Amino acid sequence: MNKYICISLFAVAAGLFAGCNEDGWLERTPKDRITDEQLWNDASMIMGLLANYYDRLPQLAGVFNTGTSAEFDDAMWSGHVDQNGRNDLTYGDSYGRYWDYTFIRDINLALENMEAYSVKITDAQKKQFGAELRFIRAYVYFELVKRMGGVPLITTQLIYSGGGDPVPLQVARARETEIYDFIYNEIQGIKENFNATEGSRTRANKYTALALQSRAMLYAASIAKYNSLMSAPISTPGGEVGIPSGKAPDYYKKSLEASKAIIANSEYELYNPGAGAKGENFYKLFMDKGAKEIIFAKDFATGKVHGFTYDNVVRSFRSDIEGSSMLTPSLSLVESFDYLDGSGGALRDKDSDGNYIPYENMEDIFAGKDARLYGTVVYAGSKFRSQSVDIQAGVAAWENGEYKFKVGNLGTTYEEDGKKLTGFDGPRDNDQYVSNTGFYIRKFVGEDPQNGVRPTLASNWWPWFRLGEIYLNAAEAALELGEEPEAKNYANTLREIHGGFPANSIANLSIDIIRNERRIELAFEDHRYFDLKRWRIADRVWNGQESDPNAVVHGLYPYRIYRPGHPDNGKYIFERVRPTRFKRARFFRSANYYSSIEQAVLNNNPKLVKNPFH
Repeated sequence: MNKYICISLFAVAAGLFAGCNEDGWLERTPKDRITDEQLWNDASMIMGLLANYYDRLPQLAGVFNTGTSAEFDDAMWSGHVDQNGRNDLTYGDSYGRYWDYTFIRDINLALENMEAYSVKITDAQKKQFGAELRFIRAYVYFELVKRMGGVPLITTQLIYSGGGDPVPLQVARARETEIYDFIYNEIQGIKENFNATEGSRTRANKYTALALQSRAMLYAASIAKYNSLMSAPISTPGGEVGIPSGKAPDYYKKSLEASKAIIANSEYELYNPGAGAKGENFYKLFMDKGAKEIIFAKDFATGKVHGFTYDNVVRSFRSDIEGSSMLTPSLSLVESFDYLDGSGGALRDKDSDGNYIPYENMEDIFAGKDARLYGTVVYAGSKFRSQSVDIQAGVAAWENGEYKFKVGNLGTTYEEDGKKLTGFDGPRDNDQYVSNTGFYIRKFVGEDPQNGVRPTLASNWWPWFRLGEIYLNAAEAALELGEEPEAKNYANTLREIHGGFPANSIANLSIDIIRNERRIELAFEDHRYFDLKRWRIADRVWNGQESDPNAVVHGLYPYRIYRPGHPDNGKYIFERVRPTRFKRARFFRSANYYSSIEQAVLNNNPKLVKNPFH
């Protein structure tokens, strides 16, 4: 009986399958996946894919990652230190390494699939999406070349054909100059195809592409010029590393051409609200999502937030028992901001005889400085979230003809007069979660108290490109091309609007002035590490010398004078210090100009040439 039941059930099932197949049951679209035809003919789905790709754009150490390049040059780590000592940092062979060919493959696949399957979206949409994908790919290649030199240039899928032979998939490195030329040519090919994102700050458009041209061509030009001026230029026989010096003028021209086009476009303008102090305006530039200075940014919003404020807010404003004050700016950075009267930026803590200069108010030592200092750094006597910060290292008590420095725990009182000994915001040497230098980061740190509270955190955006950089790119390229009047105009305009300098404050422009302008204007925006590399001076700036103020992070500690009956009693003096936790001078080696290629990558592709010194 069971035998016949089984046969009957099979027959019924077969009949059902046969009947359904007549209606195309076996050919129905599966409901648990999206087909290529569906994806590449649905504009919303393509935009979702693009959003994912924009989110994957690389940065030195991750957008708003507190351990960015700032930790390696113009700031020091004041957070928790493990047994390895967080401040005992060196530029390792792999520092800055980037080799994301999975991302390149994804972009190539998307471009090919759109060409094969997109028949229902409009030609305008197809051009727009294609331009965005190619922009992202060009940007990725720029991130590759500025770290690694020439890399394999792959613009189509590499498909394994079987048989166990991987050789067809092994692509040799292109010359360094070929990668830069590819980036330029891609931009020329796509810049007129952006028809739906004009004015967008978070999706690529024509001027985003030109901003990439402005930056990338400046890098190529700098390497071509300054690498050749080294006593031992860094290169490989096949040109994977090193750009011929004769190519520098053309690259500078291409950079300047793009910069001029952006500056001439009224859609973008240097941030200058009119009302308010210049320093406050410079800070607000990075918080105002309506700022016309921003060309392209990585946006954050509800549900997509970052912890930069949580990690770096001034100590007494923190919301948790841990967190805050992990990166504290260096005295060297603070002193790179000039005074508005044209004098250099060295702070006047002592007179020519070596005697301390007393100040009525702590902030007086910073008076008359480039306004961008206030917008970048929180210093003694300044305000944050409309409140005075509590920065005071201790008391300078006059004893036996000299000052003796007395310090205590955070928020303590000096027993001799019942007034403040050490402020709640320090600084304190060799302590964690408090400034070890006497300064805090202001740039990118949110004023809203909720920005530093988990889980809400902060939603201000990260500017990939902004007009301030473009002005500096234009100034540098014009100067290198011998067009000093034009270069001075760009530099002076930026200094006047952002820094509060008088018009034409620079009379004689030099490359050193431009380099300093980039250091202060673009501080903590992940430019300095790569700027020093392309100028081929990183090994001189971070030279490993314990006596060099740029290789070693120093601080400036304010002390209240305790000297009853003397006119200086209650005033403030400043002491230069080297924080104990800053263990070793920065040491950038020739090997760091190009990061090493991971050994596993070299093993998989014997055609790859190693970078010099690795």
